[in-house]
Formats: sequence, structure tokens, C-alpha cells
Amino acid sequence: MSFDFADFIGQVTTNPMLAITVVLTLGVILVNGWTDAPNSIATCVSTRAIKAGNAIMMAAVCEFFGVFVMTLVNSSVAMTIYNMVDFGGNTQEASSALCAALFAIVVWATAAWRFGIPTSESHALIAGLSGAAIALHSSLEGINPDEWIKVVYGLILSSVLGFFSGFGFTRLIGGLFKNTDRRKSVKLFRGAQVFGGGLMAFMHGAQDGQKFMSIFILGAFLASGQANVTDPTIPIWLMAVCSIVMALGTSIGGYRIIKSVGMDMVKLEPYQGLSADLGAAGCLLLSSLTGIPVSTTHTKTTAIMGVGASKRISAVNWTVVREMVMAWILTFPGCGLLGFLMAKLFMFAF
Repeated sequence: MSFDFADFIGQVTTNPMLAITVVLTLGVILVNGWTDAPNSIATCVSTRAIKAGNAIMMAAVCEFFGVFVMTLVNSSVAMTIYNMVDFGGNTQEASSALCAALFAIVVWATAAWRFGIPTSESHALIAGLSGAAIALHSSLEGINPDEWIKVVYGLILSSVLGFFSGFGFTRLIGGLFKNTDRRKSVKLFRGAQVFGGGLMAFMHGAQDGQKFMSIFILGAFLASGQANVTDPTIPIWLMAVCSIVMALGTSIGGYRIIKSVGMDMVKLEPYQGLSADLGAAGCLLLSSLTGIPVSTTHTKTTAIMGVGASKRISAVNWTVVREMVMAWILTFPGCGLLGFLMAKLFMFAF
């Protein structure tokens, strides 16, 4: 199919399945910006380095450039997600299964937002797609283990490296500025935190933008009767559309998530918030360049845990952490099962 923008719009208007796929994919991207992106700015808001409304608008702009720039530099994360599951075979059934997966992801993410739980959109995406692919093939043949193993690597990277990077940056910055006048350092770190929040938003766009663009392309090919297309090219107009929709979702706001991540889990000082941002952003950059899909939620929250633990273990509100971890654990089986059931329903109905 043609990915020229004018031709693509013409195909959308004449192909109902393609139109439904596009709407659902854009809906998932919007929800991602709405529910997942607030993690990136939670720390700079919680330390009062920037007001929540201004932080959300800053994040929207930085995510726009993150999607655009990183995809031009390295689109390996998009290809990992694209090749992770097999939606080949009957393209009509495959399109229905993919749409069901996207619908399941929106339902799961919205429910998590409703309760203020910073669940991972990346893991919901992976789980929903995997469940739908299993339903399509009625077996595990729909899963590509060589690509899926990168999800496991991402879990380890985002959890372990995120924690220790937050811990390390806190100790480093605290040691470098231990003899600095506190009033001067607080002002300095609050200014630096605005930069850190913008950097985190940029990396959120860089990671998650690629994941959802790959699904957009997969859905477009399936709806047009093309299966098993390898190494597709991501057009620049799609980068722009994805980043704009994600930024729009962020601009809607995510105050519940900001409170859970930035205020309830650990009480942060400005230099600690900066440490969490720098540590998490470094992890996201490494994973993006190596093609490993990681959760920005996991990375940011484990970095904050590391920051709290650098002071003392009791500084972390482990009750909140336990609730988050339970949400993460439940995402794979929960959203996977929902994707499976919705795929079976959609294939039967359509």
C-alpha cells in the first residue's frame, strides 16, 4: 500500500476496516500520552520546580520532538514491536484481532488511570498484542520468541538499572554539592529539574512513539490485505501525526498519576528529583539505541525508588510501591487475557 499521505487518506475513506484500525491506533496513542506521559514530569511537579499545567505543556512539546528525532536516528524499537507477534494469514481475521487488542489496551489503561495507578502502557501494548496473536492462531505460534525475549531484557533493564542509576546519581550530586549553600542549591536544582523533566518527556516520546507507530503500520498493511511485510519504512508524516496525538493526550493532563509517582511514593527534594530524571532518561536512551522496548513507567518509578533508598530504606513508601508492582505484575496476564477474549469476540462478530 502507499504511505504517501494524500494516497493514504484516500484509502482510509474507502476502506472501513482501515479507518477503524487508524481510529483505534490513534486512540491508544492518545491514551498513552494521557496516562503514561505524566510519569516523566511527576518529579519536577512534586518538588514545585514547575507548575503542573506548565509541566504538562512542556512535556507535550518535548514528546513531539522525541518521537520525531529518535525515529529518524534509530527506529529499531519500532521494528522490535512490529516483528514481536505474527498477524499473518487471513488478513481480515488478523485485522479484527489487532483491533481487538487495541480496544483491550484502551480499556486497561483507562481503568488504571481511573484508580491513579501508573501501569505500563508499553506492557499493556505487548500483552494485548500477544493475547490477540495467540487467539488468532489458537496457539503460541503467533509469538516470535526471538523478539519477545527483548521484552524480558527490558524488564530487567528498566527495573535494575533504573533503581541503581537513581541511587547513584543521588549520591553523586549530593556529594558534589554537600558544601553548597542550601538556598542557592535549591534554586539551582529546581531550574535543572525543568530540564530533567523535559529530557524525560523527550525520551518517553522516543520510546513509546516508535512502539505505536509500528502498530499503526501493521494495522494499515493488514487492513489493506497485506500480511508479512518485512522492514517497512516509517514515513515522516506518520512521525508527525503520532507525536501530535501523543502530545495532545499529555495536554489533557494526568494529575492522578503525577500524584502517585511524584508525591505518594517518596518525598523528594529538588536534587533528588533531578537525580531520578537523569537516571531514568539515561536508561531510556540506552534502551532506545539498542532496540529494547522498555516501560517508561517502570524506569522512572524504579529510579525514584533508588533515590529514596539512597537516603534510607524507610524513605520509600513501600505500600505505594507494592500497589504499583502488583499492577505491573497483573498487566501481562490481565491485559493479555483481555486481548485474547476480545480478539475471539471480534473475529466471531466480524
